[in-house]
Amino acid sequence: MQRSRDRFLTTHTGSLPRPEDLIRMMYAKEEGVPVEPQALAVRIRTAVAEVVRKQAAAGVDLINDGELSKPSYATYIKDRLDGFGGTGNTFVYQDLHEFPALEKKVFGDPGRSRRKTPACNAPITVRDRLAPEVDARNLKAALAGAKAVGGFMSAASPGVVSLFFRNDYYKDFETYIYAIADAMRHEYKTVAKAGFVLQIDCPDLGMGRHIQYASLSLPEFRKRAQLHVEALNHAVADIPVEQLRMHLCWGNYEGPHHYDVPLADIIDIVFKAKPCALSLEAANPRHAHEWKLFETVKLPDGKVLIPGVIESKSNFINHPQAIAQRIARYANLVGRENVIAGSDCGYGTWVGQAAVDPDVVFAKLAAMAEGARIASRQFWK
Repeated sequence: MQRSRDRFLTTHTGSLPRPEDLIRMMYAKEEGVPVEPQALAVRIRTAVAEVVRKQAAAGVDLINDGELSKPSYATYIKDRLDGFGGTGNTFVYQDLHEFPALEKKVFGDPGRSRRKTPACNAPITVRDRLAPEVDARNLKAALAGAKAVGGFMSAASPGVVSLFFRNDYYKDFETYIYAIADAMRHEYKTVAKAGFVLQIDCPDLGMGRHIQYASLSLPEFRKRAQLHVEALNHAVADIPVEQLRMHLCWGNYEGPHHYDVPLADIIDIVFKAKPCALSLEAANPRHAHEWKLFETVKLPDGKVLIPGVIESKSNFINHPQAIAQRIARYANLVGRENVIAGSDCGYGTWVGQAAVDPDVVFAKLAAMAEGARIASRQFWK
């Protein structure tokens, strides 16, 4: 994991806007319309090269493939693992449920409304062992000509897979989540073997509270969250800690979020996860205040924070001075060398998600890079 040595580095959460023609091809594939596999593979490869160039041009240091090959950060696993052929899952977002008109709008999103979440109805095994290797090759080829400090790739955590895909096969939840962990090991190890930092996406530890576990008390939820972390640690046991980072969020949708579990209620459990870097939402209206938690909570030795200094649901381009201030708040509390600037969440969480104009996305990333330069001049004189 690259650390700040003489300036604040920049990165983002993972997903980035897909080109319109790729969106149409992926919509067709999700809906069962025949798509020529080679044509899709070629377009993904060229799109990855394009998105890497755009990240580098915006001044992003730690670059990825934009998750362009995946229908979403979590549901892509149905295409890579066997065992998911049951009926689709349904979701109740506790905060949205109180606002029916908004709930209808959020779930009517072109990407979200097309997602497929078939329940687990058979033993989970790896079906497509080649897919993560192809993703890694595409990113490696794209980075060859780009100015970047390093590359990372994202993968769904065992916990978030269990959130989206209901268990109709395994005898209990613990058996189920460990079966997912064992199956995901191949993808995790493939990314690490390719030389990239692996980001494990863990919205289950935040968003899971008001979706999957809304009926539980806080102590009961914490117990489940601990199990999620244990399964994650089991899955990445063979990967060096410095090659791991994780993303924690409360759901990348424009909703009330008034049932979000406070970071203070879960931070001790989150810090038990093996990854050395923690990416978390820190710019949006519901979580922007939580930097103060680190006045009383010590960052464990060896850990790095990647606070979101730009939010992910509006077309406002955050002012570089405001971004610098956000970076400074964390650096003053946990040390300048332990802070990397990031985004709250992704900008292409689902294929077709369009909350932020694609051109604005990269303008926001450029503003983040400028804010990091301003903050760097303050901390490295």
